[in-house]
Amino acid sequence: MATKRITAAVIGELKPGDVVFDDDVRGFMVRHRGGSPHYAVKTRIKGRQTILTIGRHGEGAWKADKARGEAKRLLGLIRDGKDIAAERAGEKAAPDFAAFSARYMTEYAQPMKKSRTRAEDARLLKIHILPRIGKQKIRDIGKADVARMHAALRETPVAANRALALLSAILGWAEKVGERPDNSNPCRHIDRYPEKPRERLLTAPELARLGDALDRAAEAWTDETKAAWRAELDRQAEAMNMPTGERKKWVDARTPRRSTAEDWRAIAAFRLLIFTGARLSEILTLRWEWIDAAQGIARLPDSKTGAKNLYLPPGALAVLAELPRFGANPHVLPGDRAGAAFIGIQKPWQRVRALAGLPDLRIHDLRHAFASTAVAGGDSLFIVGKLLGHRQASTTERYSHLAPDPAKAVADRTAERLRAMMAGEGATNVVPLPTRGAA
Repeated sequence: MATKRITAAVIGELKPGDVVFDDDVRGFMVRHRGGSPHYAVKTRIKGRQTILTIGRHGEGAWKADKARGEAKRLLGLIRDGKDIAAERAGEKAAPDFAAFSARYMTEYAQPMKKSRTRAEDARLLKIHILPRIGKQKIRDIGKADVARMHAALRETPVAANRALALLSAILGWAEKVGERPDNSNPCRHIDRYPEKPRERLLTAPELARLGDALDRAAEAWTDETKAAWRAELDRQAEAMNMPTGERKKWVDARTPRRSTAEDWRAIAAFRLLIFTGARLSEILTLRWEWIDAAQGIARLPDSKTGAKNLYLPPGALAVLAELPRFGANPHVLPGDRAGAAFIGIQKPWQRVRALAGLPDLRIHDLRHAFASTAVAGGDSLFIVGKLLGHRQASTTERYSHLAPDPAKAVADRTAERLRAMMAGEGATNVVPLPTRGAA
């Protein structure tokens, strides 16, 4: 049995049966038993010698400094005459984060959040949060735990920030229901990572290539069209200097196997996205009963931002006019199961964008293409935001750099009037400059 400052280095040298007492906090100890080091406090309670276990080293983020702090807290409670047994029983009964997050999803998220948001929350919990802090007691999660989780996701800053926001919401709710002290949320001390804008703006030539790819994807799938499709993909693979052995596999993976190049529902979805600027979920869940073709509007009872009017320009109405209707299925793009909506959108998109030579283009970028084209054409950010269903004007502001600069337009007109006066052109249409001394 030795006495020295308990550190990670000291713990690393422990052998089974070893016990080390801390030279700073009296009674704080670490002992190697059961195959691993455990922290504890040796003290007297009501005259009886007692050992209070703190936790296993490394489990639940227990490290020397944190365990030393817990030892000080326990010793302070004992000095104040608190009932440690009752306190420890309460600690054992306190839920861990995994159990409490399940309660949050049921009691709070279910009635308060939309289904898509709940699905994203569940994904963030499963992939990023629970593997890191799921076993920790909800009341014990501190700044260091949150910072460690956030830093582990720094290579994906968007995911890191979304996970941090969700964790903050859960810990904030824990305060409201009494599982954490008020104003104890450690997430507020963690700085978010900068996020790069993700929108990918399409150029006119790229839109032309995408349009051509969609036309070809809608063609009947004959030996001739299949050969032309594969030839285009092979040309792209060669331009990427892809090894011959990999090229055929790459082309095969992007060559559809069906009677048409692509599913008609996928092609219709892509065209509707381009012509309306809608969200993918709004198109995939669109129902015939919501559409007023005479007014050129689809009245959506719900969307990401609530009920909205989805405007249907002539191009979108033309797409809808060509679609078949299935009486038993209310969806514009019916799924394979009775009454369901179409969902098989990702693989067709990967093949179409490959055919267009746009491998980095996301489906959501079609919405950006609609918005950027409208703003660049001189339409106001307010109107574009209304078309897109943005709840906040700041969301549409990301496109402001594409809008024609009104100051430049004024400068151009003014300079042209001055040039005309100097050249003696159109003098009757020019307001004369005031002369010095004029009233």
